[in-house]
Amino acid sequence: MLLLSEEQTRDALPFSDLIDSLADMFRSGCVMPTRHHHDVEIPGEADGTMLLMPAWLPGEYSGVKVANVVPGNSGRGLPAVSAQYLLSNAGTGEMLAMIDGGELTARRTAAASALAARYLSRADARNLLIVGTGRLAPSLVAAHMAVRPIEKVTVWGRSKEKAGALADELVAEFSAEIEVAEELSSALGNADIVSAATLSTEPLVLGRYLKPGTHVDLVGAFKPNMRESDDDVIRRADVFVDTRDGCLSEGGDIVQPLQSGLITAQDIKADLYELCRGDHPGRESDDAITMFKSVGAALEDLAGAILAYRNAEQ
Repeated sequence: MLLLSEEQTRDALPFSDLIDSLADMFRSGCVMPTRHHHDVEIPGEADGTMLLMPAWLPGEYSGVKVANVVPGNSGRGLPAVSAQYLLSNAGTGEMLAMIDGGELTARRTAAASALAARYLSRADARNLLIVGTGRLAPSLVAAHMAVRPIEKVTVWGRSKEKAGALADELVAEFSAEIEVAEELSSALGNADIVSAATLSTEPLVLGRYLKPGTHVDLVGAFKPNMRESDDDVIRRADVFVDTRDGCLSEGGDIVQPLQSGLITAQDIKADLYELCRGDHPGRESDDAITMFKSVGAALEDLAGAILAYRNAEQ
């Protein structure tokens, strides 16, 4: 059985190929049972979450990801997500590969955001704002750069020290102009794409600051009690999601407006299945504000795992 480390997984998943692989899988579909989602009590801090995410292509590949999400790890200097992915031959049951689930998750999540941005952000989007300083942030920068001509990246985080450290990391990796935002409000007003990846329970992306034409990419806040955007974003934006089933029941940026009556399920314009299959055109004007909410799907993990396995075998 092939074992892929974090570095090997990263090398096997270049964003240009990964984004295309996700698009192909959303177009064709796969078998994707409802994932298991369990709260895990951790004494003295917020609960963790255990996720079991299976998916398969009949007769071809099957896989399952086991992921543990621990918000308290940020205070310990550890990643919030720890995971492994087991890929098997769906015809014989033979186990083919164990893939680093943390890197797979980070890259497929960022790739899904970039895939959505192909349809929802302006083609001339050049200013990217990253809200949050966790593991996903560098992947989000790289993925958005793979689909849009990003020239400037602004970083905002609750901790200026962590924001500065992330900016230094990005300077070493990318040729774009990199800066740390002093005020989130002004950074929101200047951004063409806002990509938020936090575990916030209070809105950070406030709709009143967004300029016409902005694309808002909401990656964090994967539980109903979490939220990264406020009601003004929902009111002003055309709303899109990665999967309807997942976002209607899990992500607080959709669940809370639904519960308050601000929107109905019919107000969601399309999901990635519909965008990739051409059932909806995506952005419909240069001045539109678009919002994409993702909570992740086992389909994305399976697409990434198959790509990593095939590339590593070459």
